[in-house]
Amino acid sequence: MSDKDLIDLQEVAPAEVGEIDLYQRREKIYTRKIEGLYQRLRLYTGWPLLLGYLLLPWMSWDGRQAVWFDLPERKFHILGLTFWPQDFPMLAFLLIIAAYSLFAVTTFAGRIWCGYTCPQTVWTSIFMWIEQKTEGSRNQRMKLDKAPWSLEKLLRKVGKHGGWLFVAFVTGMTFVGYFYPIRDLVYDLATFSAGKWQLMWTVFFTMATYINAGWMREQVCKYMCPYARFQSVMFDQDTLIVSYDRKRGEPRGSRKRGLDHKDLQVGDCIDCELCVQVCPTGIDIRNGLQYECIGCALCIDACNSVMDKMEYPRGLIRYTSEHELEGGTTHWLRPRIIGYATVLCIMIGVFSYNIFSRIPVELTAIRDRNQLYITTDSGAIENIYTLQLVNMDEAPHTYQLSISGIAGAEIIGATSYPLEASEVRSITLRVRAEPDVLDKPSTELVFRVEAADMPSLQAVSESRFMKPIE
Repeated sequence: MSDKDLIDLQEVAPAEVGEIDLYQRREKIYTRKIEGLYQRLRLYTGWPLLLGYLLLPWMSWDGRQAVWFDLPERKFHILGLTFWPQDFPMLAFLLIIAAYSLFAVTTFAGRIWCGYTCPQTVWTSIFMWIEQKTEGSRNQRMKLDKAPWSLEKLLRKVGKHGGWLFVAFVTGMTFVGYFYPIRDLVYDLATFSAGKWQLMWTVFFTMATYINAGWMREQVCKYMCPYARFQSVMFDQDTLIVSYDRKRGEPRGSRKRGLDHKDLQVGDCIDCELCVQVCPTGIDIRNGLQYECIGCALCIDACNSVMDKMEYPRGLIRYTSEHELEGGTTHWLRPRIIGYATVLCIMIGVFSYNIFSRIPVELTAIRDRNQLYITTDSGAIENIYTLQLVNMDEAPHTYQLSISGIAGAEIIGATSYPLEASEVRSITLRVRAEPDVLDKPSTELVFRVEAADMPSLQAVSESRFMKPIE
């Protein structure tokens, strides 16, 4: 092959192909403040969750913090219910229910969770409000950042970051307060007597909130949150999403109010870009559905305000489905929605039944493996067992121990055990049986405990009884 047959790649490469920097520096987004229906809805959904998060640790239930994850004692106290490590399957089941609920909501209304109730969205909104109060409107903030340093600029920046750090500190302290009594934590922090772990985790979650809500903001939604990447697989043509009506809005063009835009041969969109300026992720919804869209609907409020001024019908940007945009109708009841609703109802029913029928006592029987059996002078066979009895109730009980499965078998030692509330007791005992009733080298033995004052409070545990092989 000669040099003439070789192709120069530089000559055939498309002109629009250029270098793409995969690690581009974040461009700061200056959002414009907007009022409207969906902005008010965000307040009604975000504030109750925020207040619940902040106030729950301060509430008391039966003389104890209402929600307290006591890791040293391995007990989770939630509104009068105490959960132990043995109850972790319920936690896994609850997380599955939450996941299915998110899938169902996404299928019905897109990424509405992100726009209205996601903690990242709620805290970012608070930080943006502080920014607006200390540095001014969108244009004022842009001018302030470009201006040289002065005393006014320094005071505004200090005020903004001071407000951010205060909110972040309250957030971090509250989170630690779910794992360490919050009244003790506040006192320890105020008197500079907090332990290293309490102090370390408070600082950690304070800085995490400060960085995520103050500096990273939309980067968390666009790059760190996995939900943004797989949400599209749950969309269908009937999913409600924030969409721009291209048939009505195009072609775009500016015009004076009062003119008949049809005579100008332009659509309803006046290309004011207000929808872009209010977007917390900085996208242009007019370019179609994008994974960065969190469904907050601020662009709808912005566009509706412009439509009102221009005396055009609202809804150029609105919650709608692909079917509706194409001139069809949205199918509300469809197989996927019905399936999600059915599965959710079943799972919630099973979970509720398990919670309300939960018996707060547990018994575990383990046979001694160091010595399989003991033969007494009378010829009887004895096995040694270690029992762990857990009284998960908030009241003391006396438990009676019994065995079944082997005729004539008896417990050598005490059979009545008083336990205080939330007490865990380890019991070592022997079980004796006559060899003539044992027809196998290994026989199933069932231990049962029952509260003397509450017969419904009982638990069983199975083990094996061993004898010599003949």
